[in-house]
Amino acid sequence: MQHDEVIWEVIRHNHCSFMAKIETGNFCRNPYNVTGICNRSSCPLANSRYATIRDHDGVFYLYMKTIERAHMPNKLWERVKLPRNYEKALQIMDKHLEYWPKLLVHKIKQRLTKMTQYRIRMRKLELKVREKIMTVPRMATKREARRELKAEKAALLGKSIEKEVLERLKKGVYGEIYNFPFDKYTEVLEKEGMQAVEEELEEEEEEEPQVEYVEGYDELEEEVEEDIEDFGGFSSLRANDEGVMDDEDDIPSKAGRRERGSASTLGERDQGRKSKKSRVVVEVEHEYTDERQQALLR
Repeated sequence: MQHDEVIWEVIRHNHCSFMAKIETGNFCRNPYNVTGICNRSSCPLANSRYATIRDHDGVFYLYMKTIERAHMPNKLWERVKLPRNYEKALQIMDKHLEYWPKLLVHKIKQRLTKMTQYRIRMRKLELKVREKIMTVPRMATKREARRELKAEKAALLGKSIEKEVLERLKKGVYGEIYNFPFDKYTEVLEKEGMQAVEEELEEEEEEEPQVEYVEGYDELEEEVEEDIEDFGGFSSLRANDEGVMDDEDDIPSKAGRRERGSASTLGERDQGRKSKKSRVVVEVEHEYTDERQQALLR
């Protein structure tokens, strides 16, 4: 059923789909080949007892093939996972390939060494920061540039049409129209409202603060007048040399009120400080003309 010599004769002299002939020699593209060279000892098809190492996403596996499983293609290869430690991987290989041909075991160990070395180099290259060269397709860039120009022209045209339609609506060219899009209407209103708010804010910022002048003694005058009313009896009375009151004190002037008010307030402060002392009455004399006196006597 399985004859290695017959298989090798057919592969070598007739046809093999994995063979690659070049000037330097013949090579094998089979992924299970240990050395990559097309010869009798390295061919995975012409050897019933064969072993190799394969890499699956950075993990190394030891593949082994025996003659006992030749009738089961789905279970032809036995796979063993190898650890990352190089020495432990060699110990596992020695354990599983203890009674195998020494030349094949030596080739498998060489393959493991080579794969470990290129895995170390890959890690070092990944840690380095290098420039990545990327090709730029000329036709694609030209196509994108043409599309950008077309899109820009369409956008400008749409904006100009929108402005023209809005101006016509404001002028009343279309009359009463009720079927235009409501979202566009709200958008325009929001824009106008935002513009008005911005203009108001700019005007407020530009305007200088106005200066105002306010009277600050109105309240004080009212307080003085109240004090004068409270103590009017003491300040309005004026006795002459004979002890008789004159009718002129019944109509005091504004200057007299202020002087009496100030005198009364001074009298209150002195009374608070010196309560036991007698009160001081201030007499204010007014000089009137003959016409004023006659008017008062009437």
